[in-house]
Amino acid sequence: MYTQAASTLLTIRDLLRFAISRFNEAELSYGHGSSNAHDEAAYLILSTLKLPIDTLDPYLDARLLPGEVEAVLDIIARRAVERVPAAYLTHEAWQGEFNFYVDERVLVPRSFIYELMGEPLEPWIEHPELVHRALDLCTGSGCLAIQLAHHYPDAQVDAVDISLDALEVASINIENYGLQERIQLIHSDMTEGLEEPYDLIISNPPYVDQESVDELPEEYLHEPELALGSGRDGLDATRVILAEASRLLNPKGVLLVEIGHNRDVLEAAYPQLPFVWLETSGGDGFVFLLTREDLIEAGL
Repeated sequence: MYTQAASTLLTIRDLLRFAISRFNEAELSYGHGSSNAHDEAAYLILSTLKLPIDTLDPYLDARLLPGEVEAVLDIIARRAVERVPAAYLTHEAWQGEFNFYVDERVLVPRSFIYELMGEPLEPWIEHPELVHRALDLCTGSGCLAIQLAHHYPDAQVDAVDISLDALEVASINIENYGLQERIQLIHSDMTEGLEEPYDLIISNPPYVDQESVDELPEEYLHEPELALGSGRDGLDATRVILAEASRLLNPKGVLLVEIGHNRDVLEAAYPQLPFVWLETSGGDGFVFLLTREDLIEAGL
């Protein structure tokens, strides 16, 4: 089919239709940037042809060179047949207004935490300049650490990950944003070896429970397993964070953690903690906030 397409399809409109048909036929899973076959196809085609990814219409009837058609068909095949997430094919992922280099050494950025930094945290952190030191646990590609540095320009940021591969990707992004002097990469298993008191700790740790890991669509199996699963109930990493956070936070320090769909399980496991669930574009059950005082009063 792809060989026939290479000799028949001439325009971007042709390739867009072909890609949508192949993606629908393959029943792809979305969730790494796009939510449907049309948007995913348009993004991959425009990116492959080095065209603006937000401008499709003016180019729809542009005729392509044979080499360009071949390059686009190769990307379509890798997405439809190999089910590689689009971000790994283009080596680019967006989180808000920030774009990052990514490959299969890191999760594709999609944390809700970036929506909550800055103004949404003002009830707990009144002024950005009050954050002098910040910590991003399980930093992966470094995307949240970079956004931390953006929202809190006076802060020095420690970005921690157990994966040396992930830290190599994070270093690329940190260099791309010119933040080498403000973000320190640390190779550690969660909080081991950390002693600095922080004004703000954020984390998008592994949080997928074992049952859900076993049922993940094939697209997610291209991502590092270490960054997805977190024990039987998905809370292994979060338990470590909660146990260590009060030691690592300054007085009035704030902890912000994403836990996926585990709100009910987490609240049942820690009935003594007054979790504040913050509103995100996905709802109010994905990211919780606690202060150092909350943790100490709860005996943690």
